[in-house]
Amino acid sequence: MKHPFYKSLVAAGALTVAGAFVACGSDSSSDGPGTGPVNDLCSGIVATEQVSVVDLGSVKLLVYPRGIDGVGKVTLANGYAYGTYDGINIYDNEGNVVMEAGYADLVNKCEATSTPDPSDPNSSESTPIVGPGGTQEITSSESTPIVGPGGTQEITSSESTPIVGPGGTQEEISSSETVKPSLENGFPSIESYGAPPAEYTKDILSNGQTGWNSRYWDACKPHCSWISNGEEGKTDTTTQASYEAGMTTARNCNIHDVEVPTFTLGHAVQQYWMGYEGTNSACGEAKDKGVFTCTDMAPIAVNDTLSYAYVAGPGSATSCGKCFHLQYNGSFKDASANNAAKATHKALKGKHMVVMTSNIGHDVEVGQFDLMVPGGGVGAFDALSVQVNGADVNWGAGFGGFLTECQSKLGYDNTLESYQTCVKEMCDAAFGNAGLPNLLRGCHWFADWFMAADNPTYNWEEVECPQYLIDHYMTTINKEKSNNYAWHTDWSTYKAGDPLETLECTDKGCECPDEMAAKGACKK
Repeated sequence: MKHPFYKSLVAAGALTVAGAFVACGSDSSSDGPGTGPVNDLCSGIVATEQVSVVDLGSVKLLVYPRGIDGVGKVTLANGYAYGTYDGINIYDNEGNVVMEAGYADLVNKCEATSTPDPSDPNSSESTPIVGPGGTQEITSSESTPIVGPGGTQEITSSESTPIVGPGGTQEEISSSETVKPSLENGFPSIESYGAPPAEYTKDILSNGQTGWNSRYWDACKPHCSWISNGEEGKTDTTTQASYEAGMTTARNCNIHDVEVPTFTLGHAVQQYWMGYEGTNSACGEAKDKGVFTCTDMAPIAVNDTLSYAYVAGPGSATSCGKCFHLQYNGSFKDASANNAAKATHKALKGKHMVVMTSNIGHDVEVGQFDLMVPGGGVGAFDALSVQVNGADVNWGAGFGGFLTECQSKLGYDNTLESYQTCVKEMCDAAFGNAGLPNLLRGCHWFADWFMAADNPTYNWEEVECPQYLIDHYMTTINKEKSNNYAWHTDWSTYKAGDPLETLECTDKGCECPDEMAAKGACKK
C-alpha cells in the first residue's frame, strides 16, 4: 500500500489574510476593471458529503463536518487531502495550525458531488506530491482523480505515474491501485480503510475471558521500538525473516512528531567494531532531543461502537504487534455489592475496541491492557510535559490522569456529563494550543467515546490486526534489520524528508570521518 504525501498548496500567511467562509450558491461580481462574474463557489468541487468552503481566490479548501472524535477532514477542491479541522483551527497534514476557522461545519454549506467538474481549474492543474525523498508533480491531464466510496482517490488513467517514496525511491501507481488521501503524518484517513471485519464487533460477552483497562500516556519511546533478540516480548532481530515476522519495530517520533529511526549504528562504532543502538528515549536523559511516542497512536473511533487503540500488555501473555478484541461488559475492576458500576461504565457497555500491543508492562496483569490515551496519566516516566512544554499544565494524577483529578473534585458518583465536561476542559487546557492535534483528539475520545470510564472491565479474545493499526505501528524507516544510519544525540532538528546521515561499514567495522567523530557518531 503506497501513501503519497500531498504538499500544501497554500502558504499559511496567505490563508491567514485571505481566508474567509463564503456562502455557496451565490454569484457575485466585481466593479473593478478587467474582472467578470465570480463562478459559483460550489461548482466543480469534489466532496463526498456536505462541506463548507474556504475561498482563497486561487484555491478552495473544503471543510468536512467533524465526527464523533471532534475532528473533520479538510481537502482541496479536487478532493486531495489538505489537513484537519477541530472546530477551532485548520491544520495542515503535518499538524501545523494554518488558520482559525470559526464554525466551519455549521454554516455556508455546499452539497456533496460525485465527480469533479472538468471546468474547475483546481481539478486540472498539476498537483505536487511530496515524499521523504523529494517532490514529484502529476501533470497529465489524462489522469482524473475521482472520489469513490469512503473518500478514496482512484486514478483512472491507464498510464503509471512515478512518485517519490520513502528514501527517494521511485514507486509507481498503476491504474489498478487506489491512492488514499492522507490526513495525519501521511497516513490515510480512518474512513478510507473501509468497513471493519465483522469479527471486531461480534458479541463475546459470554466467552468467559475477562480483563480490565488501566490507562496512561507518558509519551516515551515505545517498548516495542527497542531492538532485541526476542526477549521481553520484543521483535527477534536475529534474521530478516524473524524481524519481519515480529512486525519489525514500533514507530517513534521526535519532539515535533516527525518519525525518526528506531535504531541506528551505535555511537561507539569504529574501524574494528560495528553494532546497533536504539535511538534515545525522551524519558531518559535525552529529553527534548530524544524520541517519543508518535501522537497518531492515540485512540481513534471507527464508528459509534468500535474504536482502535494501542496498549501496554502483560509480558507473560502477549508480545509486540499482537492484537486483541475487547467488548465492554458495563462494570469495572473494583466493583462489589457496596461499590456498584457507575454511569460511565454502564454507558460504555457493549462497545468494542481492537487494541495492538506497542508496549510491554511488567506490572500489567494477564487480561489487563494498559490503554494508551492522552491525559491518562504520565506514570513513572514523563516525557509528555517535555513534548508539549507543559511545565504549567495540570496533568492530573500521575496514575489515572485527568479523570482521577476530576473524581477528586466531583466525587465518584457524579453524572456522566459532569465527568465528560471536566475531562474535556482539562484536555483543552493541556493540548488546545500544543500544535499536536492527535493528542487533543485522543483526549476528547476518552470523554466522548470511552465515556470517561474508570478501569472498565471487558471480555477479550486475540484477533488479526486491522490494517490501520499495522500502518501506524510499523516503522517506515527501519524496514531492514540492518542499516548504516549514523548515531545522533539530537533528533529534535530532523524534518520530514531530511536525508539520514550514514557511515561506510562492513560487518567488521565502520569508517569514522573526522566530522562524524566530532558529532559523536563514531570513534576514531
